[in-house]
Amino acid sequence: MKTYSCDDYDPNSLSVEEALRSIDRDLQPIRGEEQLAIRNALGRVLAEDVLSKINVPPHDNSAMDGYALRGADLPTEGKTQLTLVGSSLAGQPCTETIQAGQSARIFTGAVMPTGADTVIMQEHVEKQGDTITIGAEHKPGQHVRPAGEDITIGQVVLKAGKRLQPADIGLFASLGIPEVKVFRRLRVAFLSTGNELCALGEMLQPGQIYDSNRYTLHGMLTRLGVDFVDMGVVRDTPIDVENAFLSAASCSDAIITSGGVSVGDADYVTDTLCRLGKANFWKVAMKPGKPLTFGKIQEAVFFGLPGNPVSVMVTFYQFVQPALRRMMGQNKATPARFTVPCLSPLKKTPGRMEFQRGILEYDEQGHLVVRSTGKQGSGILRSMSHANCFIILPRDCGNVAAGSEVLVEPFDGLV
Repeated sequence: MKTYSCDDYDPNSLSVEEALRSIDRDLQPIRGEEQLAIRNALGRVLAEDVLSKINVPPHDNSAMDGYALRGADLPTEGKTQLTLVGSSLAGQPCTETIQAGQSARIFTGAVMPTGADTVIMQEHVEKQGDTITIGAEHKPGQHVRPAGEDITIGQVVLKAGKRLQPADIGLFASLGIPEVKVFRRLRVAFLSTGNELCALGEMLQPGQIYDSNRYTLHGMLTRLGVDFVDMGVVRDTPIDVENAFLSAASCSDAIITSGGVSVGDADYVTDTLCRLGKANFWKVAMKPGKPLTFGKIQEAVFFGLPGNPVSVMVTFYQFVQPALRRMMGQNKATPARFTVPCLSPLKKTPGRMEFQRGILEYDEQGHLVVRSTGKQGSGILRSMSHANCFIILPRDCGNVAAGSEVLVEPFDGLV
């Protein structure tokens, strides 16, 4: 029978997988679309499939610099001579129709002349004046890119739910598409709770700390590409928390709070959520981030994150970000995870899945390895700043010896 530390085991906590499923069941993409010029659509999510109105390439064209001719004129043995009757350059097609015994000079990307269906590379041709000589080692149709080889008229080039990247914007331009339909931006309200929080620029008083969580949330939401409102610091009183929640619900699709979700006497977030809406769960068997609340107030989805700075970032990337992406209409994406040797011994008590912070790098042999950033306390924000990946340790895992294989999730593409 598996035994757990009292600090790490809570029978009322959901597993990380159960919590993700619970969130997923309660989400729907937002309603509302807008038509945008493609230059303004970077980072937005397509609201409908995009179909091509042209073939790409639009014409049969040459894949090589060389000579265009009829495949029927290729010799089966020995050599043959052909007469040059024109040339075809990119943007300047040949005006001559290629007849039997004729050819045209052609360059990469240029339209194939009428009558020609084969290209011979210039390195394989002997040229004297207006005559070329070719051998028997060639095949009809070679080095020709047919019209529509890449994209055909009516083909779906990008599906709804795709978050648009720079290559997508270029793709639209290559197809002559000036505008696309995207989902409206998601609206997110976020705030911190706590009487101990001090604003930047003010002198810390005894027992106070600076509020860093709103700044990391601001950065993470900015990179996600949502519209957001920073509601500041809310004091730990039932009426202040209630008023803030109602105000946030009236102007947003999602609410994110940090702090006040534990079981202390001054932690009012979960109680207020239950009174104004519903709480699906409020404890997850993970470290850091155990006191994570998810629910709903009116039509707004609610995420109550822990107060510790690292816990805020871990729970945001593991739960909030994928949820917000789904609400934005984005297709579900599986995060990149793989195993590598860990150079550091890792302390771990069975009972909760852990997201330790690591540095993924190449060793002297060119192999990927990971090492710990050091102390893993949930208040050590420096561990996130120095890290470039999560080291994910399963719930039942204990201490990890140096040299063991561990699962990592790189920040690149995640954060």
